[in-house]
Amino acid sequence: MYKPSYELLKKYADVLVKFALWSWEWVKRHDVVFVQLPECAKLFYLPLQKSILEAWAYPIFEYVPDWVAKHFFENANDQQLTFYPSHYLHGKLKQMTHVISIIAENDKHELKWIDPKKISARIKSREEYFKKRVKKEIDGKMTWTLWLFGTPAMAKEAGMNLEDYRKEIIKACYLEYDNPIKKWKETFQKISKIRNSLDKLKIQRVNIKSKDVDLNIKIWSKRKRLGWWWRNIPSFEIFTSPDWRWTNWWIRFNQPLYYFSQKISWIQLWFEKWKIIKFDAKENKELLEELIKIPNADKLWEFSMTDSRFSHITKFMAETLYDENIWWKYGNTHIAIGRSCEETYIWDVSKLNQKQKEKLWFNFSPEHRDLISTENRIITATLVNGKKKVIYKDGKFTI
Repeated sequence: MYKPSYELLKKYADVLVKFALWSWEWVKRHDVVFVQLPECAKLFYLPLQKSILEAWAYPIFEYVPDWVAKHFFENANDQQLTFYPSHYLHGKLKQMTHVISIIAENDKHELKWIDPKKISARIKSREEYFKKRVKKEIDGKMTWTLWLFGTPAMAKEAGMNLEDYRKEIIKACYLEYDNPIKKWKETFQKISKIRNSLDKLKIQRVNIKSKDVDLNIKIWSKRKRLGWWWRNIPSFEIFTSPDWRWTNWWIRFNQPLYYFSQKISWIQLWFEKWKIIKFDAKENKELLEELIKIPNADKLWEFSMTDSRFSHITKFMAETLYDENIWWKYGNTHIAIGRSCEETYIWDVSKLNQKQKEKLWFNFSPEHRDLISTENRIITATLVNGKKKVIYKDGKFTI
């Protein structure tokens, strides 16, 4: 079985700790870094701890054994499912400065036979924690990052052997370079030029069109685009949180959504007067229904495009973090339902109260799920002066 070296994993850890968490800067002295580490990613424990200690920060690891989630959902009663440990969650949130979440799965279908209503209830019960966490992020007091540790189960789901799967991660994260952080900075600078050009266009709304979509999305005038999104490693997308009130018509996704160890495939959504009025899926439609029932998950909160010239991800990875940034012939476009990204507000969102955010058509949900398609799509923008301009075609920005 292919096993990454300690030196390679240490290089990966340095990208997260010394680049991703504080927006291109090292973690600061005496910061508290909370790490969620599954058992199947234990090879990464020591390299990551070493990087955190080198930064003079304080590591706190939550080490999660395999099969814990399945065991919990099979045995917990309704009260246990929705129990909210406020002292623990609020205390953890108060102390931690950063969160590193490691995506690694021992079984891609661990929760296949779990009632979707149980999963939905568990997510809803954490809404207060999510609100407090988002506020701390918006206030600039906490950062986070996501990354992927390849496992045999994940490789098998993607139709690859473990060595090829992990090599795709190495390539996508620039780990074959002597100085991957330098390479990341260069890429982000190129992406930021396109992002700035999009902002200057003053886009009022967009239409996404192909054989599997005809969708209208309004882009609020007080929004900006985000790119070079260091919180996800890797990330090549440019996105914004639209004004959800004008989302209309329909869209289909040719890439599956993996949600709580279950696969939902060939999702279709129909929007009318900004809400999802109808949905369909070839697999796990019941789970999709429970996802949409979560508060405010029936609205569109993200619109994203990935330019095929930037991404180094060339294979389906069966994981959203990678698949939403994939480079195939036509790049990818995706939307998200659920929680919006308030950082897309054109000015300082930390100075706004909740009512002001609602007037800007930001809304909160304990969920945020990306839905992806790699079909060739033409995206036409209508500018504030009424002119139309194609901004994305054949997997590339055209501006």
